[in-house]
Amino acid sequence: MAQPEQYEVLVLRSGEGGKYLAWHQARSGRRTAVVERKYIGGSCPNINCMPSKNEICSAKVADLVHHAAKFGLVTPSVETDMVRVRQRKREMVDGMIAIHLERYKASGAELIIGAARFVAPKTVEVRLNDGGTRVLAGDRVFLNLGTHATIPPVPGLAEAQPLTNIELLEIDRLPDHLVILGGGYVGLEFAQAYRRFGSRVSLIERGPQLLSHEDPDIAAEIHRILSGEGIEIHLATDLLAVEGRSGQAVRLRVRATSGEQIIAGTDILVATGRTPNTAGIGLEVAGIDLDARGYVKVNDRLETTAPGVWAIGECAGSAQFTHVSFDDFRVIRDNLGSGNRSTRDRLVPYCLFTDPPLARVGLSEKEARERGVPVRIAKLPMSAVLRARTIGETAGFMKMLIESAGDRVLGFAMLGPESGEVLAAVQTAMLGGLPYTVLRDAILAHPTMAEGLNALLAAVPAAPR
Repeated sequence: MAQPEQYEVLVLRSGEGGKYLAWHQARSGRRTAVVERKYIGGSCPNINCMPSKNEICSAKVADLVHHAAKFGLVTPSVETDMVRVRQRKREMVDGMIAIHLERYKASGAELIIGAARFVAPKTVEVRLNDGGTRVLAGDRVFLNLGTHATIPPVPGLAEAQPLTNIELLEIDRLPDHLVILGGGYVGLEFAQAYRRFGSRVSLIERGPQLLSHEDPDIAAEIHRILSGEGIEIHLATDLLAVEGRSGQAVRLRVRATSGEQIIAGTDILVATGRTPNTAGIGLEVAGIDLDARGYVKVNDRLETTAPGVWAIGECAGSAQFTHVSFDDFRVIRDNLGSGNRSTRDRLVPYCLFTDPPLARVGLSEKEARERGVPVRIAKLPMSAVLRARTIGETAGFMKMLIESAGDRVLGFAMLGPESGEVLAAVQTAMLGGLPYTVLRDAILAHPTMAEGLNALLAAVPAAPR
């Protein structure tokens, strides 16, 4: 083995937490290198969050145009140009990559494009994309490995060469009939978007409801909305076998409570979960242990079982959101200094970007019941929010969980327009430990979506005596 090039900081992959850590360490004067296989800036600006929301926005415009008449506008017939949809997305991604390259240059962190494999503790061999190899060692090593889409071991599925989110975001044609496996975030967002672009869409979910981790009333309302747009939803349905080739013609044999049937389509999108990128890169050589699911074992400071090695983001089992990876960076950054931060008890918000979007933070009603936490629940239909009426988008509702014997906000969910922005106000109140009455009695601007919090919280049941 060649003599390693020595760095003070070595970061493997350039996702959200990893890149911010690299930039911070390099700006602090430490010799820093980042090894990235392909996606400069990580998956979020290249193949996940940003590009998917870009296409969802295009689909929203398509939906508005198709329903222009209800707004008093007369338009000619329209059709989707997927080449232009893709080009708009690519232009945004190119701009994001350019920003990242500038930040690497400004910080002084070295970006190395290639695939890394551990050959000794805190030492990797990098096969460079443009040829050749380098051996790098770090005084401190940070794993930001990420995850990839899981392809279930169903007979014929892998052979059909199904789409994942990566390939779907790069197609330049409109699938005639897109069959989606999985009723989670990725599946639902793309189901609605491609239905609005003009595809026929069928969605297959093994569980009894969409969004298995959400409350049944939220799942039922999303089901109603998506079904109303013409999406064919199959719940409690197992995929048994696949024939054909995605992009041409496919036949999916499924089993539901009513028996077996065949679902025929042209394309398959797999959205059934994620697998950590931890296999085959020599972690065992470096003394880095994995858990039973293949994620890197870490403590609440994100330290691995190997001294001087940390893990960040999804590969460490953190919630699979970019904003959580960024907070992982802050935990590590502060602990490397004089701070004492932990990943325990974080208040993690999240959004599902269907239309209307779902935003949630804190306990759900189902979680409160499972944990035996007594709560008071207030619920308000979006049709009661005047801003929703002005824009003609009244599907969905708000729901708040208040502790039974006090006034603390324990959880909030909103399925409605601009829900992510309303969520931020509620989360701020929760972080500040404010009683719900502060929001209830606040003067909130009219007519805004947040104004609905006044009416929602006015309906909180009285505390038990």
